[in-house]
Amino acid sequence: MSSRRRFLLGLAALAVLAGPAHAAPPTVEIIAMPHPPVRMALQPLRHWLAAQGAAIVVKEIDSETAQGAQRMAQAGLSGHIPILIDGEYRFQRRDGSAVALVNFPDLPASPPGVRGNWLDADVEAVLKERLTR
Repeated sequence: MSSRRRFLLGLAALAVLAGPAHAAPPTVEIIAMPHPPVRMALQPLRHWLAAQGAAIVVKEIDSETAQGAQRMAQAGLSGHIPILIDGEYRFQRRDGSAVALVNFPDLPASPPGVRGNWLDADVEAVLKERLTR
């Protein structure tokens, strides 16, 4: 067997032994106003995201800046607090219902006119699924 063929067989064996490549960590973009009601509404989610360490990339974007307005326009969104996971804000729950990660979380303390249909648990469920892929 030629040395080139042995080298290529060795590389192939190494690739098989190394296993599949690890996927990039999911990216979460929180595009939000820096005002107290928004900060308070997102505090539990931000705490959970911080506890995940390097497993999840988190990008905070102030929606009142030019960068925030541009990112909102790119995503086709307006309003309050979109949360994008790998560029998407619409997901399907395990029960089949749709969830959109826009506006405030669906909590009694959230302002009724800008209350979304999501909870922190929805964001966590999407991310946990992505982390186990």
